[in-house]
Amino acid sequence: MTERLQTLSGLAPTAKLPAYDRSRLKSGILHLGPGAFFRAHFAPFTDGALAAAGGDWGIEVASLRTPDVADNLSAQNGLYTVLIRDTSGTTAEVIGSILKAHVAPRDPAGLLARLEDPAIRIVSMTVTEKAYGFDPATGGLDLRHPDIVADLANRHAPRGVIGYLVEGLARRRQKGIAPFTPLSCDNLPSNGAVLKRLVLEFTSRIDADLHRWIEANVPFPSTMVDRITPASTDATYADAERLTGRTDMAAIETEPFTQWVIEDHFANGRPAWEKVRGALMVEDVSAYEKMKLRMLNGAHSLLAYLGYIGGYEFIRDVMDDAALAALAYRHMHAAARTLDPVPGINLDDYANELIARFANKAIAHRTYQIAMDGTQKLPQRLLEPACEALAHGDRAETYAIAVAAWMRYAIGEHGDGERYELRDPRAGEIAALIADVPRTGPAISAALFTLPGLFPAALTGHRAWTQDVSDKLEILIQDDRLPLF
Repeated sequence: MTERLQTLSGLAPTAKLPAYDRSRLKSGILHLGPGAFFRAHFAPFTDGALAAAGGDWGIEVASLRTPDVADNLSAQNGLYTVLIRDTSGTTAEVIGSILKAHVAPRDPAGLLARLEDPAIRIVSMTVTEKAYGFDPATGGLDLRHPDIVADLANRHAPRGVIGYLVEGLARRRQKGIAPFTPLSCDNLPSNGAVLKRLVLEFTSRIDADLHRWIEANVPFPSTMVDRITPASTDATYADAERLTGRTDMAAIETEPFTQWVIEDHFANGRPAWEKVRGALMVEDVSAYEKMKLRMLNGAHSLLAYLGYIGGYEFIRDVMDDAALAALAYRHMHAAARTLDPVPGINLDDYANELIARFANKAIAHRTYQIAMDGTQKLPQRLLEPACEALAHGDRAETYAIAVAAWMRYAIGEHGDGERYELRDPRAGEIAALIADVPRTGPAISAALFTLPGLFPAALTGHRAWTQDVSDKLEILIQDDRLPLF
């Protein structure tokens, strides 16, 4: 049996190793949610910054839920492999910036101790949209979210991300320790501003003095992140072993492209991320974020829903269908028309680059994976720009196709009657809305348009557009094999 990846010595020459002395690292960052995207994006960027400029910016990670990733990283002394795949082949980079892994449910006191340690100057997170406990209808705190309910009731023993951040900051304030910078890296529009609002709404309910201190002293920079990262498979682990000579159960795979736009507002320093290719430090991330959400993520969702209901397993397979690839390109240009100019970006070139990335044969990104959590993703990716397009006299036809495809996916049943799990935090509400509704475009669309807090009135009140959605949904219900629009 192959030895486990635990040290940097004796690895195969095909593995690229960290370009710094790992033994000299000290912890400066605590990251919540060490999933695949963190390992493909945040940690490699930090590795690059350490190689370029050094510094005490080693990373500790903490899982707030399942222990698998943290346990695998602990077993490997924080080391893991990033596989970078394109049509020319696969390369392997061993990442060394992670120093320790925690599992919060096993040792919540230990995680709180790390949050109040002055050495930790950044607390970053990739916990997915649904973990924040925000209400999509208001953008504020969801007082029904289980973590928010629990943490408001017992603030000193938190279990959710907002509760941990607030308790960590409260302990620092009490002891006269400078605050850390909370850094959201999740695919939320204005993620830093959203996080700030949630933290302040939470503290307004428990401690007015803490609320004022956070508002005055804690920055919440927004970020825009972009790197396609499929879920790891047996092929991932096999290739990591082949290229490093070691078994690596924390290995992940990704594409060559990577981009990170970060608002440069930090309370107590940061790594030299700007020295790494693909990172950009800016005053305001909003233009870049909107471009990515509407052009990349919107087209990705369109392809995922159409692809999944049409029987395509991977996005690269969907892109082999010339009509669907052309539809994605058309949607990107429709989305571009809703954008203001983005500094340094040619939107036509950006669209062409996205098409090439989606078609990358080396990346196996499952349509089912991208389709999950639609009610969390649709507003910023599709519904907001659709409202703007309609307001400017555009038919918003590709948006109607995308929403019809989501509604067809939300039925939870293939054309042959086989059921599938609708992986969405509002799956129960969706199922209840359509349970006794005829399987027709008009009936299903009418029901789903009433899902509370999802569709804005500018869409549901636009009769021509809702009729377009209904007509397209009827076509998809009648023929899962993706008739041309």
